[in-house]
Amino acid sequence: MCISWVVLAFCCLGQLCAGKGHLSPQIAASRLAANNPTLTTVTLEKPFCMFDGSLHPNKSYAIYLYAMKESVSSLVINNSSKPLDSTFQQTRGGQLGPYKAALFNVPNCASPPRLADVGDVNKVSGVLKQYLFRVGDDGTCLYDPNFLGVCNPPLAPDTTYRFKYLLLDSTEGIVKDQTLWSDPIKTRRVKLPSKIDTWPGRRSGDMIVITSILSVLMFLLLAGFLASVSSVVMRSVDSSAETRRMSQTIQQSEPRPQLSSE
Repeated sequence: MCISWVVLAFCCLGQLCAGKGHLSPQIAASRLAANNPTLTTVTLEKPFCMFDGSLHPNKSYAIYLYAMKESVSSLVINNSSKPLDSTFQQTRGGQLGPYKAALFNVPNCASPPRLADVGDVNKVSGVLKQYLFRVGDDGTCLYDPNFLGVCNPPLAPDTTYRFKYLLLDSTEGIVKDQTLWSDPIKTRRVKLPSKIDTWPGRRSGDMIVITSILSVLMFLLLAGFLASVSSVVMRSVDSSAETRRMSQTIQQSEPRPQLSSE
């Protein structure tokens, strides 16, 4: 199954490379990231092979990921071709405009992870992390006074977001290329307790296992109780029968009085 995940990832990357005219961040396939999006996160495919034509071998580059709520200003570059440094707090979580959600190195399209590593369970997670990025995955950066990096706090539930990748020339500090904004992606809605489906057919696997274990324990407890009651009844019956036998034996062993003759 792990091998199929990585093969699917390569297929997705191949589609990205084939459609460079209309590049935009893509939500990760369900087989690569289950339960996506969640209430507060969205997992995206990293921009493999998107900016190869804009890279110079003697320069250093980085990828910026911007996020914003739908229907707000979408500008991420100022008049000097420099990227905006708007933060999550300044934009009220993307409500007033795009904010910088992540900064990472340009994915190496020419040297992807080795397929031989897929067979190692300890390396599968690392391989997938090289292909995917999870927006909203940092729940502490907003409240850490010593945090100096790019903050990637949880997204809002039941909210539509859009995302954009930007290629930055780290040497000159200017933007060299960028993708289109992604299609709208909506986080999940919180379910009200009154609307949660409690039908057994919709319960999780853990609930089914726990219910099965409790049912077996209840059966064993009931069987033990019945066995105990049966044992007490049998002992009572045996005791009564023994008492009757002893009584008959005593009566038979008593000497009968003899009649005197005149």
